[in-house]
Amino acid sequence: MTDPAAAPAADPALADPAADRDAVADRAADRVAAGPVADRVAELAAEYTRIRPRLVGVAYSLVGTVAEAQDVVSDCWLRLTAADGRERVRDVEAWAVVAVARRAVDVLRSARARREEYVGPWLPEPLVAVAEDPAERVTLDDTVSFALMVVLETLTPAERTTWVLHEVFGLSFPEVAAVVGRSPAAVRQLAVRARAHVAAGAPRVDVGSAEHRRAVDAFLRAVGHGDLAGLLAVLDPDVVLTSDGGGLHGVARRPVLGADRVARFLVGVRRKMPADQRIAPLTVNGGPGFAVLIGAATRFVCSFTLHNGRVTRVDMVVAPDKLPRALDL
Repeated sequence: MTDPAAAPAADPALADPAADRDAVADRAADRVAAGPVADRVAELAAEYTRIRPRLVGVAYSLVGTVAEAQDVVSDCWLRLTAADGRERVRDVEAWAVVAVARRAVDVLRSARARREEYVGPWLPEPLVAVAEDPAERVTLDDTVSFALMVVLETLTPAERTTWVLHEVFGLSFPEVAAVVGRSPAAVRQLAVRARAHVAAGAPRVDVGSAEHRRAVDAFLRAVGHGDLAGLLAVLDPDVVLTSDGGGLHGVARRPVLGADRVARFLVGVRRKMPADQRIAPLTVNGGPGFAVLIGAATRFVCSFTLHNGRVTRVDMVVAPDKLPRALDL
């Protein structure tokens, strides 16, 4: 026998024709209301997917890691749908860029405290590939090299935000002011200071020249063969090598200075590489670099900067949580 307590409650519409009409009307109204809402959410989702690479680029330029940037963008999607539910967002891209920037600034300020306790130098996460999935892509201006990302770490959060949003992504000073919580006049002063810091710290680079290509080839060839003389020929006398190992044993915890020391360091790294490891040239944040691979697994990624046909800085990321899991190179 069926348990009466488990039986479904009687539908009042079956006993009362008026209730039946009301219930049908309510369900029809729900469908009418749900249709436009669902269509609007789909419209927002399509637009957000289109602009997502740019939004991740904004967040990455501010926080320096892809995972945190993607978290910021995902969080702002929820904020967008909530805001649009209260009042229609007319310019989704403009709204989203500001929202993502604000959230990224919060993450950056929180991360600063953690980075002060980081073992050894902290380097940004290298961008070494463009994924096919829109959710994984990052749109970054070609002028934002890996070396420049390192320089941005020396700015205050407000200066960095102002520089990135105004110089790279083209936001006006009033728009930047809404992100950093200052007046447009104050933001202009931030921009002046940020430009001065970037100009002083950012290395000059050569892009697209035949000399540049020859220097890249010579550097990669010398590293690949552990050729000390070949490296000395292509390294600037004042070259600086920085390693980010996240506390791993055997990784240099202070910058290596000077051509002779950097060359010997790189030759030593090459000699310690097992036979099953290989060096693969690649692009890092739009500039030259290489990865050391075991099969498709990445052991470390190296970015280098050139000027006048010489390598002026080398940035080596060894920290596992900043490396791509696999590279098909």
